[in-house]
Amino acid sequence: MKNLLPSILILSFLIAGSKPRARDLGIPFDGTPGPLNAITDVAGVQVGHTTIIEGSGKLVQGKGPIRTGVTAILPRGDRSLDDPCFAGWFSLNGNGEMTGTTWIEESGFAEGPIMITNTHSVGIVRDAVISWRANQGSADASGYWWSLPIVAETWDGLLNDINGFHVKENHAHDAIRNAKGGPVQEGNVGGGTGMVCHSFKGGIGTASRIVNIKGQNYTLGVLVQANYGGRKNLTIAGVPVGKEITDLMPRDSYESGNEGDGSIIVILATDAPLLAHQMKRLARRIPMGIGKVGGYAHDGSGDIFVAFSTANPNVAFSDKKVNVEMLPNWMISPLFEATVEAVEESIINVLCAAEDLEGINDNKVWALPHDRLIQIMKKYNRIN
Repeated sequence: MKNLLPSILILSFLIAGSKPRARDLGIPFDGTPGPLNAITDVAGVQVGHTTIIEGSGKLVQGKGPIRTGVTAILPRGDRSLDDPCFAGWFSLNGNGEMTGTTWIEESGFAEGPIMITNTHSVGIVRDAVISWRANQGSADASGYWWSLPIVAETWDGLLNDINGFHVKENHAHDAIRNAKGGPVQEGNVGGGTGMVCHSFKGGIGTASRIVNIKGQNYTLGVLVQANYGGRKNLTIAGVPVGKEITDLMPRDSYESGNEGDGSIIVILATDAPLLAHQMKRLARRIPMGIGKVGGYAHDGSGDIFVAFSTANPNVAFSDKKVNVEMLPNWMISPLFEATVEAVEESIINVLCAAEDLEGINDNKVWALPHDRLIQIMKKYNRIN
C-alpha cells in the first residue's frame, strides 16, 4: 500500500484540477514552509498573471503561434506605489535585463509593481507600468511625474513568436489588476508560459520558509521564472535526475545546440526588518539555491535577482526623520539558509507544475514526468 501513495496523491490532485507540487510527490526539502509555501506567505505580497496562448503550427511572424505572458508582483498590494520597500539586487550572469536596478542600487528602495515577461516585451511592459501608475492619480504633487519600473525577462523564442510583439499594454495592466494574495499559479502561466528549464518545460514557481530568530518568526518567500539549465546537470534533492532521464529532449526546429543557455529571474520577499544592504546580501545567496538544482550560469544566461523587505513601512517618502528597525547582521544567517532552501524548492515546483507545450514550428517541450521522477527518487533511496 505504501508504494501506491504517490500514485494516489497524483490522482487526487488531478481530480481536484491541479497538479501536485514537489512536496506532494514526496520530494524532501530542508526548512519549514509557510502555509501556502509561496511568496504570498509574506503578508501583503500579491501575484498576478496574464497568459497568452494562441495558434499552432508554422511560425508566421506577427501572427503566431503565441506562447507568452506577463507576471506581476506587488510588494505591498494596493500600497505598492506609495510605499517602496528596502531592497537590493544582484546579477550572477548578466546576459539578460531587469530595468530599474540602478535606482534600487542608488536609493536602496524598490517601488512596485515588479514585472516579468519575455525578452522582447520588456519595453512595452515597462511603459505599461508607467501608464498604469499615471492612471492611478493626476500629474500633480500626489501623482506620478517620474517612474523607473522594475521589469525583468527571460527568452521564450523556442515556443513563442517572440518577434511578433504580442504582449500589449492591456496584458501588463491585467496582470497587475489580477494580482492577489493566496495560492500562486505555477508552471505554464504569465511570464513563464513559454519557458524551458533543464530541457523540461519551465515557467513560474514559488516557495516560502518560516524562520525563527531569537524567538520571533519571520517569513521569506521567493518567486522564480525559470528558463535555464542543461539536462545533464538537473539535480533534485541531491539525485542526478537529468542523467537518469536522457530522452524527452525538446523538439527544436532551430537546432541551436545551446542547451544550458537561458535565464532565471528570482524575486525574494521577506517581512524580516532588513535594510537595503542586507537585502542585497540575501540576493547574493540566491545563486546557491540555483546551484543545488544544477544551474551553472552559462554565458548565455541572464541570472538576475531582486530582494525586498515589507518591514519598515512609510519611510521612503516621509517628510520628516524616521526610525527604522533592523536585525543585526550577525542574526540574519538563518535567512540566508532560508533563501537557498526556498529558491531550490521553487525551481522544483516549476518543473512539477509545468505541462507539455507545443509552439512555433511544432517545437515542443515535455514536462518532467512525475512517475519517472518518483521511481528515480526511490532508486536513490530519497523517498520510500
